[in-house]
Amino acid sequence: MPAEWEPQSGIQLTWPHENTDWASILDEINDVYHNMAREISRREQLIIVGPEKVDAPDNARQLICPTNDTWARDHGFITVEEDGRLRLLDFCFNGWGAKFEAGLDNAINRRLYESAILEGEYEGHLDFVLEGGSIESDGNGTIFTTTGCLTAPHRNQPLTKDGIEERLKLWLGAERVVWIDHGCLAGDDTDGHIDTLVRIAPGDTLLYMGCDDEHDEQYTELKRMEEQLETLRTTGGHPYRLLKLPMPRPIYDGDERLPATYANYLVINGAVLYPTYNQPDLDDLARQVIADAFPGREMVGIDCRAIVKQHGSLHCCTMQYYP
Repeated sequence: MPAEWEPQSGIQLTWPHENTDWASILDEINDVYHNMAREISRREQLIIVGPEKVDAPDNARQLICPTNDTWARDHGFITVEEDGRLRLLDFCFNGWGAKFEAGLDNAINRRLYESAILEGEYEGHLDFVLEGGSIESDGNGTIFTTTGCLTAPHRNQPLTKDGIEERLKLWLGAERVVWIDHGCLAGDDTDGHIDTLVRIAPGDTLLYMGCDDEHDEQYTELKRMEEQLETLRTTGGHPYRLLKLPMPRPIYDGDERLPATYANYLVINGAVLYPTYNQPDLDDLARQVIADAFPGREMVGIDCRAIVKQHGSLHCCTMQYYP
């Protein structure tokens, strides 16, 4: 499974529409998607999926098909490379453990493949639940994931953790799977996706969500996660280089805290799109940390206050594909 920072052929966005949960803020979320679309299409091809055509940049291809929602990271193909060939792995997406209706989204990949928009060989694994946001690859045989997500109810029971790991190694071409046992954001629907907590960068670098406020409800779990990261070793036996991302100040929808995170950035060709939350000091600190991990890439902030209202952020909305 390639690392996200390897050269890409395109990025998928599954577009919001009036029959999604975005209906009440459709204009607001459309503005965010147009911002993402503009920045992506400047650097690589954009793939837009949705039930109707949208006003898209020139460097975009559109697939018209019905959708439940917009989380391309979790219903999109997972790409692996084997002997110079690309395989498009189609896993089951069941709304993060049967929390939400996802039948239409689970059918997108087959439609996308049949449209010939993507390059690669189709490989179906629709009897196994796996979301793209739940795994991170270093491109060199190591997969990171979280125990909380992959062993959560309504995913792949009665498979054990060992059984899940065996399948990940087989299908993703991994030599090892690193399980993160702690960490989950308040308001998270995913049971602790790795892309909200810990991200891999070149040079054996891990970026992770930190929390220094002992009164924050997330403090204990994130502190335990940090302590676990400090014990991890690379395949060469060395400690990882750890870069702590700041915790956004709490954002609420009524009484509900939303899972805002700076770890949910997207690496694209020549740039990193990173989430901002109208918290200039923390937004800028996050930019500096991410830029340190990806030197030479342009840093582009995307206002994600609308996305987080539906409990996700920038990376969750996207899926990358490879040449």
